[in-house]
Amino acid sequence: QVPLVESGGGLVQTGGSLRLSCSASEGTFSLYNVGWFRQAPGQEREFVAAINWLGLNTYYADSVKGRFTVSKGGAKDTVYLQMNSLKPEDTAVYYCAADSSRQRGLRSRTYNYNYWGQGTQVTVSS
Repeated sequence: QVPLVESGGGLVQTGGSLRLSCSASEGTFSLYNVGWFRQAPGQEREFVAAINWLGLNTYYADSVKGRFTVSKGGAKDTVYLQMNSLKPEDTAVYYCAADSSRQRGLRSRTYNYNYWGQGTQVTVSS
């Protein structure tokens, strides 16, 4: 098991910004591709962004491209999701997830990820 911990959620107005963080105390986390997903009430969990374990390749859902940026850094290889120009439709619980398969490509399906955080609420008011 690789317990993941997200932080940084909150309430923000339309057009505002938030930065989410995802980290793990387990050292192997740094070797895994990491994805961000979100789930709004009554909706399925959807892909937001992913970054490979080296932090060199990224992949975004069309709905967030140009507004969100995923990055990786720090002593614990923390993965960040910088969210700018937030819209009410971005309101959801955001989850980070780790793909331990060590495959090259970045993946966007929930079943490709085997470790999940507890989620952090992001609310964007209009």
